[in-house]
Amino acid sequence: MGDRRIGVIINGATGRMGTTQHMANLLAIAAEGGLPLANGDRLIPELMLVGRDARRIEKLAADHGGQRWTTKLEEAFAGPDRIFMDCAATGDRPKRVRQAITAGKHIFIEKPTAPTVDEAMELARLADRAGLKHGVIQDKLFLPGFAKLLAVSKSGFFGRILSVKVDAGSWIFDGSERECQRPSWNYKKAEGGGLALDMMAHWRYMIDRLASPITDVCAVMATAIPERVDEAGQRYKVDAEDTNYALLKLQSGAIGMITNSWATRPRRDDTMVVQIDGTNGSAVAGRFRCFTQSAAETPEAFIKAARPGGVDLMADWKEVPDAGDHKGPFRQCWEAFLRHVGEDAPYVPTLVEGAKAVQLADLAYKSVAEQRWMKVPELKL
Repeated sequence: MGDRRIGVIINGATGRMGTTQHMANLLAIAAEGGLPLANGDRLIPELMLVGRDARRIEKLAADHGGQRWTTKLEEAFAGPDRIFMDCAATGDRPKRVRQAITAGKHIFIEKPTAPTVDEAMELARLADRAGLKHGVIQDKLFLPGFAKLLAVSKSGFFGRILSVKVDAGSWIFDGSERECQRPSWNYKKAEGGGLALDMMAHWRYMIDRLASPITDVCAVMATAIPERVDEAGQRYKVDAEDTNYALLKLQSGAIGMITNSWATRPRRDDTMVVQIDGTNGSAVAGRFRCFTQSAAETPEAFIKAARPGGVDLMADWKEVPDAGDHKGPFRQCWEAFLRHVGEDAPYVPTLVEGAKAVQLADLAYKSVAEQRWMKVPELKL
């Protein structure tokens, strides 16, 4: 038993995700003495923070225990650190990942892994041929509500699954009177923006694992808010979609539906809700809570709802109790990947899974352009 140190490069460390999710969780693991491995060793992450603004990255490093830092990614690649995490803007991600692979770094990156499925698969194959570990962040199924929904599905509660519905989104201010909650690059195609490219990544792995693999997609997209104000107070034209609707066919025969918009005002329990209906029961989950209704508990609603007074459709649901790991989703993502690198533990969300996420977005865009259903072919190394 002993301490093993492993260097992690965080590119984009001054961004929201870099600071609050990746740096914070890795520092927490280090502060606890490292991640315990099966053989009794403890794997201790040591950080190299990378950012474009020297003043900001230096301050961030100093404020968090004097971490190492640089504004030059090539300098980080030349060092001994073994893992490359890229959470900077998505536009140049493939170029950065190729450089990291050439430098012999294990790859663990944010989604989308690339702008197209062909490029995403190229990265997966390059990392695989180089003998490197590789993965993509897939955090949503570690959120308490969706983790409960996954457990419910695995238990066989639903019987035959009939449908999966995703209803997600909220109102993103345009920046003119209230600050926009998302960075301006999210709305610029040339910089990797677009709601489908951003969120289809999540819907792909969630639906694949919660219900059944997706085999076909048909989509409609729109830009609801055509002009916004950026971080510098400058108006700009939006050329990426902020609204995405999709119908899906699943391998099991079930049907999927995605309603996703940054221009909607939700009236529901969460801004991100998934419902699964089956022959034996249904479940509805947000990020933190999950409710089930069995066939035996299902009220008659078709007739009663049409009468004055109606029926309380919220009454006959049972909340799934808390259980399992209460660590944050990104903490669990990091622990799984560190174990993969440190002791060759099994790991599901490789860059191939990242490519599947890009594939669904890619095919959704093609569906819009060609106005037809698109088949979702299997991806292999």
